[in-house]
Amino acid sequence: MGMDTLARRSLLVAQGFVAVTAIAGGTAIVVGAMSPAMATVLSPPPAYLEGSPFSSYLVPGLALAGLLGGIHVVAFITLLRRYRWSLLISAAAAFATLIWIFVQMMFIPFSFLQAVYFVAGLAEAGLIMVLLGLFTRPATAGQLAVSTALPVSTGSTGSAT
Repeated sequence: MGMDTLARRSLLVAQGFVAVTAIAGGTAIVVGAMSPAMATVLSPPPAYLEGSPFSSYLVPGLALAGLLGGIHVVAFITLLRRYRWSLLISAAAAFATLIWIFVQMMFIPFSFLQAVYFVAGLAEAGLIMVLLGLFTRPATAGQLAVSTALPVSTGSTGSAT
C-alpha cells in the first residue's frame, strides 16, 4: 500500500470520526436544550454559557451537528468518490474543526474532548498536505535541470524546434 493510499484512508477515517461524533454530539446537545429533562451526560453544564452569546445550547448544538458534522460528511463523500474538489473541501473541514475548538476554548474550560478534536483537525490538515505531495522528497538540482529542459526534436530539415 502506497503513502497516498494510506493517507487517503486515514483521512477518511478521521473525517468519518468527526462527522459521526459531531452529528451525535450536536443532536444530544439540541435534545438537552429543547427538553432539559432529557439532558444527557454529554450536555455541557449551563454555567458554560455565561459570557457567551448564547442563552441555551440549541444554536451551538445545531452548529455542531449541521456545520461541523455536515462539512465532514460532504468532505468524506467527496474524498470517497474521488471528486476533483475533495481536498479543498477536506481542508475546509479540517480548518472548521480547528476553528470550532479555538472558539469553544474561549468560552468553555479545557476538556479532553477539545484535545481529541484539535488533534483530529491537525491530523486532517497533515494528511491533506501528504495527499497534495507537500512532504515528498525534494528533487536534486540535476533532476530539476533534466525535468525542466525543453524537449528537442529534429524535424525533416534536421533543425531543432
